[in-house]
Amino acid sequence: MRTHFCGLIDETLIGQSVTLCGWADVARNMGQIVFIDLRDHEGIVQVVAEPADAAHGRASAAEGRTPEAAAAGNAAMLAAAAAVGYEDCLRITGTVRRRQSVNDKLKTGRVEVVAERIEVLNKAEPLPFHHHENPGEDIRLKYRYLDLRNPEMQRKLRTRTKLVSALRHYLDARGFQDIETPILTKATPEGARDFLVPARMHPGEFYALPQSPQLFKQILMMAGFDRYYQIARCFRDEALRADRQLEFTQLDMEFAWVSERDVQDLTEDMIRSVFREVVGVELEAPFPRMTYAEAMRRFGSDKPDLRIALELVDVADLVKECGFTVFTAAANDPDGRVAALRIPGGAALSRKQIDEYAAHAAKFGAKGLAYAKIDEAGAVTSPIAKFFAEDAFAALLGHVGAGNGDIVFFGAGAYAKVSDFMGAVRLKAGKDFHLVQDGWKPLWVTDFPMFEWDEEAQRYVALHHPFTAPAVDSIEDLRANAKTAVSRGYDMVLNGNEIGGGSIRIHRPQMQAAVFELLGIGAEEQRAKFGFLLDALKYGAPPHGGIAFGIDRIAALMAGTDSIRDVIAFPKTTSAQCLMTGAPSPIDDAQLAEVHVQVRDKD
Repeated sequence: MRTHFCGLIDETLIGQSVTLCGWADVARNMGQIVFIDLRDHEGIVQVVAEPADAAHGRASAAEGRTPEAAAAGNAAMLAAAAAVGYEDCLRITGTVRRRQSVNDKLKTGRVEVVAERIEVLNKAEPLPFHHHENPGEDIRLKYRYLDLRNPEMQRKLRTRTKLVSALRHYLDARGFQDIETPILTKATPEGARDFLVPARMHPGEFYALPQSPQLFKQILMMAGFDRYYQIARCFRDEALRADRQLEFTQLDMEFAWVSERDVQDLTEDMIRSVFREVVGVELEAPFPRMTYAEAMRRFGSDKPDLRIALELVDVADLVKECGFTVFTAAANDPDGRVAALRIPGGAALSRKQIDEYAAHAAKFGAKGLAYAKIDEAGAVTSPIAKFFAEDAFAALLGHVGAGNGDIVFFGAGAYAKVSDFMGAVRLKAGKDFHLVQDGWKPLWVTDFPMFEWDEEAQRYVALHHPFTAPAVDSIEDLRANAKTAVSRGYDMVLNGNEIGGGSIRIHRPQMQAAVFELLGIGAEEQRAKFGFLLDALKYGAPPHGGIAFGIDRIAALMAGTDSIRDVIAFPKTTSAQCLMTGAPSPIDDAQLAEVHVQVRDKD
């Protein structure tokens, strides 16, 4: 139907006839002349519909058309141009010529197409929104087919396409095999709820959609495939946010006969390569490394944004004997923490703004947020100063490095909780005070804890997943020191986003069974849920490890957007709905009966 793409018309085509297909981005009727900005996925070109002159008439005659026929055709074309509306679907034939007024904002801005024929392939009804109106996300998602026509959305999705292509090219060139793993699989606990699928041919039984291909890729290593990858669709029935969806895509990788550094060195080189190829960014080499313990101590996060120079400072030793019981209780608790955060220029915050910081910290578990303001003259304002001797409080502020014009926030309580909410305060302050540096800051975070204690369930849970190898080889050592055990897990972080996470896996059945036991998974449950894995580990399973990268998150970073929904063609809302199709939706009783499922009313 077309000879060229709109966005690829350039000066090399001047004088040539072209046929274009696209949508009317803008139509400007100037009376005698109509200008149409015609858009397709490659870009926009200006089309001009104007009355034919004598030269056009002579040219038409030379082409075998009478002047009368040429005039009639020109009149029909002008009438069609005058009737063009926003987002009409058009096919236009015309001749490329040089523009008199250059538009440097368009890559086609030095040329235009003089229309000879305009066909309306499909007239658009009045649209529910205009691309230039910055509509709300709900209406964009309801009419996603219109939203995706937006050149900015086209750019973001094409960035994702380039990313996936670059990853495949890199891995194919290095001997990795692209192997598909099942979508209908067995329900296994991996930290989030499974999506369940009733098995019609097995009444009362269910498949689960995979949270990841974890067990299958490990079995591929046991089967001798050595280097595996897959652009894998994964599903987790969990709460949504800007960087999380119910269904998501990850680059899944696994290596046999490797140590942590083998996996890290290759994948670090891969990420540098794709950033260079896709967005022209040269990431530093090598990436810096930091243990989990150091990251939590300095930044209150296991995915610290190193573009923000602010750091937490531990002050427990300075407040153990103060009169403020919130501080002393935490400072004298082996599992407690008292941390301070200095914000340069923060003394400008009003009391209302300080309360907003306290409310923000509360979202992450804080019961309060103490502070001290030092004005430009050096005077200190703080609701907790009265609990300290004057010289002791001055020493505390000095230890933190506070000076005139600064504010210091303090958090106290359980170590993990204080780290979480003070880390959140750090990020908010970095954005509010414009302390986020430009550029890219990658990082490896290593030596994660093997387990964390779940107070509600009163048992250990795996920090990564239950197949991660501990740093010790002795099962006895692991059992004796479960609380402080370190895993062989690692995450790749970029600008405060975890973009990849992995580990060396357990490759001996005895160690895997011991880890299951520490997680409260007894022998009978192990057999029922993971018998196939424990069996596979018995038959010479090699040491192996891997990593998975979030395609959605990396694409969002490359495209310069805060939400992964902008780089997913058809995402769900934060309430887990597809507004365009109306999913999820009720299923009729007959269809439910086929899969032996009955829906119970909400309690």
